[in-house]
Amino acid sequence: MKTFDEALYALLSDVQVTTQTEIINVADGLLRILAEDIVSQVNVPPHDNSQMDGYALHSYDLEHANTFAVSQRIAAGEMGAELQPGTVARIFTGAPIPPGANQVVMQEDTEMVDGGIQINVNAKPGDNIRKKGEDIQAGEVILKAGTRLRPQELGLISSIGIGEIKVYQPLKIATFTTGNELLEPGENPQEGKIYNANRYTLSGLIPQLGFELIDLGRVADTLEATIAAMKKAAAIADVVMTTGGVSVGEEDHIKPALEALGEMHMWKVKMKPGKPIAYGKIGVEKGKVPFIGLPGNPVSAFATYKLFARPYLMKMQGASELSSRPIWLKADFSWPTANFRREFLRARLVNKRQETVVEIFPHQGSGVLMSASWAEGFAVIPEDTVIKPGDKIAFYPFSTFV
Repeated sequence: MKTFDEALYALLSDVQVTTQTEIINVADGLLRILAEDIVSQVNVPPHDNSQMDGYALHSYDLEHANTFAVSQRIAAGEMGAELQPGTVARIFTGAPIPPGANQVVMQEDTEMVDGGIQINVNAKPGDNIRKKGEDIQAGEVILKAGTRLRPQELGLISSIGIGEIKVYQPLKIATFTTGNELLEPGENPQEGKIYNANRYTLSGLIPQLGFELIDLGRVADTLEATIAAMKKAAAIADVVMTTGGVSVGEEDHIKPALEALGEMHMWKVKMKPGKPIAYGKIGVEKGKVPFIGLPGNPVSAFATYKLFARPYLMKMQGASELSSRPIWLKADFSWPTANFRREFLRARLVNKRQETVVEIFPHQGSGVLMSASWAEGFAVIPEDTVIKPGDKIAFYPFSTFV
């Protein structure tokens, strides 16, 4: 049985990054992965400019007087003339500093008097001036290939005037469902049947990361139908992903189907929930297509997607940042029994005794999907560890996996 870290390392070591790219408008770049570095051709800001509304002047003049005539007015987007000695320029936030000025006094530190503007502070050279290239300098790499674009990155790219960017094409992830025990939402309840939760969990998780979901629906629970579905999925997708059906029972057809079409590796991982992880390759005309088989229990499927499938897919998509960062907080619960497996408890944050602490859902079974809906993240209990209230633990918000 592999440790969690060993299994994740083995999975990520086998990733081949996609080579498919496209050029898109920066406005369409949210959550996409850059396929090349972004290099600025301009300085930001392009010139020294005023940090606030006020008056631009030269420090020499302020050493000899405190009342000045206003010789010009400069708004944002306008270029002022050279400042006349002994005068000030009315200037607004973002406006270029006129030649001959080396400081800006904010308007709150001035007052209008007969003869012009009175300065009521001792300003220094450089005060309230944003320097040319202070944010970005021409020739600077502002974003590396592999960066996943958030709103702030889109703004950063736009700030240097770039309108189109090269990104990796979204991966196509094909899924299908097997299992005679499954009903679809809307169907009438039947004895011995359960509703198909995993299909709809995956249909939310996969597009959430910007991937294209190809849902092939329900497949007859036979080896022949499973092989046909797997071949079809591999022919049209970059990755095939299923839940359940990888055991060795007579009704579990995923494992023999994959072995008939390619190769399969199955690991038992020292984690809870989600011990079994299946990984392999499906051979089709275009080459070998990765297969990821998640466990069938709903919480196990949810957890292993977040913790294993997500970093695999993000690396394949070209992303450089794969891991989530925990928040270390005090536990508001006891976990008195040590386990040889790493445990990922469904948990959320609450305020108690004027501090934020971690509480867990009272029922942590791998079939209790309510725990994932109730929770805000995973509280991680390391292997062979007991926890008592007040101990610091790692909490991974679900939002860091998006």
